[in-house]
Amino acid sequence: MQFAFDADFLLWIQEHLRCDFLNYIFPNITVLGNAGIFWILLTAVLLCFKKTRRAAICSLFALLGSLLLNNMLLKPLVGRTRPYEVIEGLKLIGKRATDPSFPSGHTAASIASAVALCRFLKKRYSIPLVVLALMIGFSRLYIGIHYPTDVIVGLIDGILLGILGCLIESQMHKKWAWYAEICDGDKAENQDSTQVE
Repeated sequence: MQFAFDADFLLWIQEHLRCDFLNYIFPNITVLGNAGIFWILLTAVLLCFKKTRRAAICSLFALLGSLLLNNMLLKPLVGRTRPYEVIEGLKLIGKRATDPSFPSGHTAASIASAVALCRFLKKRYSIPLVVLALMIGFSRLYIGIHYPTDVIVGLIDGILLGILGCLIESQMHKKWAWYAEICDGDKAENQDSTQVE
């Protein structure tokens, strides 16, 4: 399955945007999304500190949701061929992928985690994370490993999964006193509106 604008946009990027500098930058940015490694490590670090634990739990649920929905369900179900295999003239930068193309797992996991972290992190932390997630999504187009529609769907379901992760965490915080205790400790800090200073 291929839409005309998918091919046209990727070829436009190849013709008008690719240059030596960006050919170095975007492949290195895309690596941050490999297996969600950056977001997993960030979540693990934030989990270690009480002030950021709730943000980390939101991100954890969002990442698990992305793994289940995108990597384990949609990719095998749709089985979309990678663009560099079917679009004439499109040159891949980097290694070939071994899994189906739809949707972009890099984009979905990155956006899901970034959106989830926005729930409790201050803007000076969350905005750069969202920008990084968007850059990872665009990097998938730049190197030619995903169709625009792969990335768009990854973006949309990533946002939804980030929100879902926050909703699940909020219910846990309300219903389980032991969970609220390990996240807040002090009753004065035990509010959904709490943000990291």
